[in-house]
Amino acid sequence: MKDNFAHRAAEWDSPEKTKMTEIFVAEMLRNIDPQPHWKAFEIGAGTGLVGLQIADKVGHIVFEDTSAAMLDVLKQKLNEDSNCETLHGEVYDYRQQDIDLAFACMALHHVPDIKKTLRHLSSITNAGATIVIGDLRSEDGSFHRFEPIPHQGFDTDILTEQFREAGFEVQTAHTYHVLSRERVEGVITDFEQFILVARKR
Repeated sequence: MKDNFAHRAAEWDSPEKTKMTEIFVAEMLRNIDPQPHWKAFEIGAGTGLVGLQIADKVGHIVFEDTSAAMLDVLKQKLNEDSNCETLHGEVYDYRQQDIDLAFACMALHHVPDIKKTLRHLSSITNAGATIVIGDLRSEDGSFHRFEPIPHQGFDTDILTEQFREAGFEVQTAHTYHVLSRERVEGVITDFEQFILVARKR
């Protein structure tokens, strides 16, 4: 498995990314109430910028990522008695059906097969489990400077239907933040970020 983030992991935790994750977590906590007995699962956890902010609110958390380098940075942040574990691999490599909360921040657009991923999330989550996705609304590809990634953001109407087909009911899908970035020299572009909250039927 090629590690596309190996050369970026050590410098990943920039103030800009930290602030972005703090805004997402604040919005997530406005929409859900994590419980101390929950087992949580972060998709594309990277260096743990999101998940570590809620680790003290749940019983256990699994950080999944395809980048070993990113997870190595995360492991340096963990104590021996931590309630956290890491999973180097894809979402599909987790097969226990015991998850109460699954979440992802700016990771889903890197996942090629959304329908397959949502079906798998349905298979590893408990009845009534919560899914929270933070990502970009549809954009022209400039956010990643026109690099070939699986999704140039998402149409939340289509994503909502895909969640429904996988056995989830979407509670909300709304814009919570706007990122202003210079992705083309001399041009500032606004990228809307949405949060989608769903519960397993």
